[in-house]
Amino acid sequence: MKHFIASTALVATLAAPAVAQDADTVLATVNDKEITLGYLIAVVDSLPQQFKDLPDEQLLDGLLRQLIRQEALVASHGDNLDRVQRLQIEAQEVALIANFAVAKAIDLTEEDLRAEYDKTYGNAAPQPEFNASHILVATEEEAASLVAQLAEGADFAELARTFSTGPSGPRGGSLGWFGLGQMVPPFEAAAMALEVGEVSPPVETQFGWHVLILNDKREVGPPAFENVRDTLGEKLSEERTQATVDAAMAAATIVDRETGIDPSLIRNLDLIAD
Repeated sequence: MKHFIASTALVATLAAPAVAQDADTVLATVNDKEITLGYLIAVVDSLPQQFKDLPDEQLLDGLLRQLIRQEALVASHGDNLDRVQRLQIEAQEVALIANFAVAKAIDLTEEDLRAEYDKTYGNAAPQPEFNASHILVATEEEAASLVAQLAEGADFAELARTFSTGPSGPRGGSLGWFGLGQMVPPFEAAAMALEVGEVSPPVETQFGWHVLILNDKREVGPPAFENVRDTLGEKLSEERTQATVDAAMAAATIVDRETGIDPSLIRNLDLIAD
């Protein structure tokens, strides 16, 4: 496909335009094979976007000539395919049909996405979010010393920039806003227990010892639909794909491999050579 636009050779004489231009309108013939407008439309739909973006006249002219060349090659060489090539065509056809089946199952509408949003967030209660800063050090003794200095009026941000080993140290320990489940459990529990402006006692996590200060907290409602639209679409697509595969597998009579084979044989083209 990538070369068809560059070619200007006229390979066959095009059929005259039909008065009624519908899917059965014949655009060209190669021997007895008709290339119809419907066939061309289906091929265009399968093209990469870069070709779909071409002007219609350029796309029609270039693609039709490409299809004419292909049909001519099939007519002259189609009967000369070896066993490997025939099996590869069969495998590609199976994969294409399977992809069509999945694509049909996950053809999501706006109503589907809205329904999933309502299902996921319709009854969601407001959730707390916290704005905190922390200082991360290696030992409990270091953390306790920092707590004592803060109690005596030391500036939290300055201590963080001086002593914190965490990546937030250079910005004064600021972690910004975070919700439930975004921090490790001991850290989250400590943040939830604080009042705004309060400093925590030393808190141990797998990363070391922390001293927290709660800068602010708030309650937030569910995210806007547009902010989670893509995520909901991915979730629904995965669920529908799995359901489609499960249903197809359940309806099929399957006899799985019962005897062992040498795995290296799957690369041996000689076994299927004519």
